[in-house]
Amino acid sequence: MVRAMSLRRQLLLLQAFIVCLVTVATGAVAIAVQERIIRDQTRERMVGVALSIARLPDIRDALVAEDPSERIQPIAEVIRESSELAYVVVTDAKGIRLSHPDPERIGEMVSTDPSIPLSGEMFVGTQTGTLGESWRVKVPIYASTGADEGGEVIGSVSVGILESSLAQDLQAWVPWLLGAVAGSAIVGVLGAAWVTGIVRRRIFALEPGEIAELVRERETMLHRLSEGVITVDSAGVITMANDAAVRLIGAGELAGRRAVDVLEDAVFDVLERGEPEGRVVLAGERALIARATGMRDDGGVVVGGTLFLRDHTALHEALREMDGAQSLTDGLRAQAHEFSNSLHVVAGLLELGRIDEARGFIERIRPGGSVPLSEDGSALSGEVAALLAVKVVQARERGVAVDVRAQRDIPQGMVGDAVTILGNLVDNALDASAMGDRVVIEVAASVDGGLQFTVEDSGPGVPPALRDDVFLEGVSTKDAGARRRGIGLALVRRIAMRRGGEARIDRSPLGGARFTVVLPLRTPAVRT
Repeated sequence: MVRAMSLRRQLLLLQAFIVCLVTVATGAVAIAVQERIIRDQTRERMVGVALSIARLPDIRDALVAEDPSERIQPIAEVIRESSELAYVVVTDAKGIRLSHPDPERIGEMVSTDPSIPLSGEMFVGTQTGTLGESWRVKVPIYASTGADEGGEVIGSVSVGILESSLAQDLQAWVPWLLGAVAGSAIVGVLGAAWVTGIVRRRIFALEPGEIAELVRERETMLHRLSEGVITVDSAGVITMANDAAVRLIGAGELAGRRAVDVLEDAVFDVLERGEPEGRVVLAGERALIARATGMRDDGGVVVGGTLFLRDHTALHEALREMDGAQSLTDGLRAQAHEFSNSLHVVAGLLELGRIDEARGFIERIRPGGSVPLSEDGSALSGEVAALLAVKVVQARERGVAVDVRAQRDIPQGMVGDAVTILGNLVDNALDASAMGDRVVIEVAASVDGGLQFTVEDSGPGVPPALRDDVFLEGVSTKDAGARRRGIGLALVRRIAMRRGGEARIDRSPLGGARFTVVLPLRTPAVRT
């Protein structure tokens, strides 16, 4: 079995290959640029020499003399040697050489086409002549000074340098370039090895397969957790949110969005401030336990944070049901004790022979029952009636009188919301009431044919300064103690808003607070 190459070796080889490839490509480009620079510099030098020769008065005068080569050859050779050129050739108007490095070539026709310079144009290019392949410049010679354009052409000047000489100039520079390229490659490879070591330390010397396995395990763990997990960077943007968080927040895809835009104010406050012990908050109509590390370090710098969310709705409902069952049990125990005492009284009267008094006592005592509602209470559905029965028993234990008035039944599709609304409103009313107070619960039809719940009490009421904020999450007139307050009324208002209704508070004729919740029968369609 072939063992896979380690990540360290892969990184080193890959970086070394990139470094070598880049340095070689850079060297090739540098050589090409240098070759172009040499050619451009040589061209400028040759053009300058050729034009200088073409403008020399001695050259012009010699061209119209009896033996022009005798005067031109010495001048051309001096210029050629001082300019380090391969040749300087001066021709007459017919292209006959009047100078040449090889004197025996004087008087012969030039070996290349002279028509371009003799027509008044400059030629620059590579041609093969008697001395070999050369880089050359050819310019015309005009009859008089100042007639460089449009005047009579009486000859031409051709200067050049051998291509082999240009190659030698380039080759003299190449070793320095190759040395620089090799040095750069060596430094680059050493740097690659250093970077590879840093990367390995940063990833704890893990191999790609191990990293991939860790990522898969992390994704599996995060997305299978029932607890929501949200991470936020220093800019306040959500970088990761598992499936549970998306479900609990209910705002669609969270990653890549600003936390302040998608999280409820109370939830974002937990994330920003930090809440290691956890706090009960609302997300929509869900009661959540939110814990967070906070988004600032000890120095107050924003560094991002992590938010943990646990659905508390089911537990909240279970605790409410347990409290109700316990209250009902206590109430039934009290009723049984009361009934037992009544039986003792009846038995004593019968033992004394006071039959008429026993009959009167029996007629005076009220009948027992587990659902002590008013006659109108029979109009309520079983679940709501059972809830109110528990609340009546709780109220009796506290010495609070409860009057239930039901003018219409509750549609089956609204029973769940009705239980939540009435449960929270009645709990608040009982908490605000003392022994001897009274609570009135009314379920009636609203003006538009929907449902209207009214719960009022004779307690101290809600201070006017808090009436506008009492439905906000976290706002409560009661001492929090060990419990998180300010959740129930906020949940009531959210349910009413979801159904297109409203929740409001005002002063009750009984002296305390009156809460009214109106729910239309039809829930408004959600626009998308």
